[in-house]
Amino acid sequence: MAMTEQNLMRKKMANTIRFLAADMVQQANSGHPGAPMGLADIAVVLSEHLRHNPKNPKWLNRDRLVFSGGHGSALIYSLLHLWGYDLSLEDLKNFRQLDSKTPGHPEYGHTEGVEITTGPLGQGIANAVGFAMAAKYTASQVNSETCELIDHKVYCLCGDGDLQEGISYEACSLAGHLGLDNMVLIYDSNAITIEGDTSIAWSEDVAMRFEAQGWDVKKINGHCYDEIDQVLNEVKTATKPTIIIANTIIGKGAGELEGSASTHGAPLGGDIIAASKAKEGFPAASFYIPEDVLLRFRCAIEQGDLAEKQWIQLHKQAPLIEQNEAMNRLLNPDFVAIKYPDFTQSGAMATRDSNGQILNAIARAIPSFVGGSADLSPSNKTELKNLGDFPKGRNMHFGIREHAMAAITNAMALYGTVIPFNATFFVFSDYLKPSARIAALTHIQNFFVWTHDSIGVGEDGPTHEPIEHISQFRALPNFYVWRPADATENVEAWKTALTIKAPHGFVLSRQKLQTLKPKRDFGEVANGAYIVKARKNANFTLMASGSELMLCLQAACHLEVLGIKANVVSVPCLDLFNEQEHDYKTTVINPNTKVLAVEAATATEYYRYADDVLGMESFGASAPADLLFEKFGFSIENVMKRACALMDVPYRRVDLGKC
Repeated sequence: MAMTEQNLMRKKMANTIRFLAADMVQQANSGHPGAPMGLADIAVVLSEHLRHNPKNPKWLNRDRLVFSGGHGSALIYSLLHLWGYDLSLEDLKNFRQLDSKTPGHPEYGHTEGVEITTGPLGQGIANAVGFAMAAKYTASQVNSETCELIDHKVYCLCGDGDLQEGISYEACSLAGHLGLDNMVLIYDSNAITIEGDTSIAWSEDVAMRFEAQGWDVKKINGHCYDEIDQVLNEVKTATKPTIIIANTIIGKGAGELEGSASTHGAPLGGDIIAASKAKEGFPAASFYIPEDVLLRFRCAIEQGDLAEKQWIQLHKQAPLIEQNEAMNRLLNPDFVAIKYPDFTQSGAMATRDSNGQILNAIARAIPSFVGGSADLSPSNKTELKNLGDFPKGRNMHFGIREHAMAAITNAMALYGTVIPFNATFFVFSDYLKPSARIAALTHIQNFFVWTHDSIGVGEDGPTHEPIEHISQFRALPNFYVWRPADATENVEAWKTALTIKAPHGFVLSRQKLQTLKPKRDFGEVANGAYIVKARKNANFTLMASGSELMLCLQAACHLEVLGIKANVVSVPCLDLFNEQEHDYKTTVINPNTKVLAVEAATATEYYRYADDVLGMESFGASAPADLLFEKFGFSIENVMKRACALMDVPYRRVDLGKC
């Protein structure tokens, strides 16, 4: 049957995308042409349905479009240029080149129009769920029965690889459970991965999988414009999340390579590209965009601008003034209004407990502050009391899905109206490391609450004792790890963290820690490290974080009898201390003193400042915490022995109790 005039135009637009993608990869001699060429037809029709504004990429009520497969970057960049975002044809020609706006995988904050850095496969699916959840929470706060200020969709393009990654199971299971009817997953089902046909490693029924998870399942020919258009109209009135299984051909239009795994991650070759262009009546010139095609795509500018202006007008006419006030409170959190708890008169308290009180204080003042735990809130102490459950309330129950939880909250943090936190045991941060890394890479202010910080976990044994974890997160650029020594430090840590647009990890104790006197001899928590106890004419420095700070304070008393006058430095955030000016660092850690760092972890990162480090050199064991600290050398006696060895002073026992 002959194509309609509309579909002939759609085909021309799709071929433009295909050849732009092929030219980008060919010129860079690097990249992935297959997925962009296979998805071009869907991209064209989706352009007709997508509500966005190239003149204002941050318009709040825009549809979100997430590309879970970052290797489809040539498609993303082609669309952004064609739609009229700040991405020129010259930028397309500089694909994958140094300092270009078109890096190998799209990065949030680097290229206008990219909603989030998806990175590893599957991340984007969880990110899309996060956007959908943020939209649902926001809508619950600002919409009324007669005026919906938030009513957009979240679209996510994914492939076979995304669905094979475990994070997609976690995220889609949660989306189905929550009934996120604003979520549309478009599955590019081309049955090809890098090694060849997916049948070599994958044979599940994807439709049945999603039906079992509570999704609406649609199946289409991903190259039939009418089917694509029809299903995109249908999902606008969906009552649950929808997956559109689009059967496509990888490398569509790539001549003899069409449908081949060889199109996935390598240039097609000049001859094949030239022949493919000739077959479709395109000139051989690279980066050619027909004028009528560009005009059609650039309609997005006027349509998006009009849609935003209509939304702004709706905002002004919202029937209840409370709606606009609620929106303003979400968009402009008043951190000054937070009434933090005063722990100065408190006795011993686990930092997970003080943290729970701090979270609740923030939430009471900040309506945008939401979050939850991976099924551990009673132990993580993260319940926001009397503030209800998602979507209308603040508590989010992520279930035992650490990886999806972190990727979901990454997206929530970028949505615009939500300040999220997530929580689990510190040892389980292994499960969410890829998402934490993406948060650091793209400066996402996501708050990670990690309890059970060390061998203090005790009887749970080495499987639950995170001896190496704090080192790996301190090694992560642009990620701030906080390990407060008491409840008061915990408050100051949160005050600082809320001002820094980056991810933060709060590593908190299960065991009770003595609340320190409020006096600090020099410096502030906000600087990452400070002298908590100074001695006149100090010739030694002890530095520690968390539960080991009190140990160092006690050891310093005993050492003074031996002629070792030790300043004691608390290090709640080594990452922040690393960023301080040299003069401040040398005032906190006197360069004329020997330095011993003490931490119940691998702690090798302290060698930047310390002459010796008393840390963990093995996995832990199962026993009461006090016995474990003694077994692994975290005792007054052992700290003294290490200090005496550094100072070349004979060690002898000093019976001062715990002073």
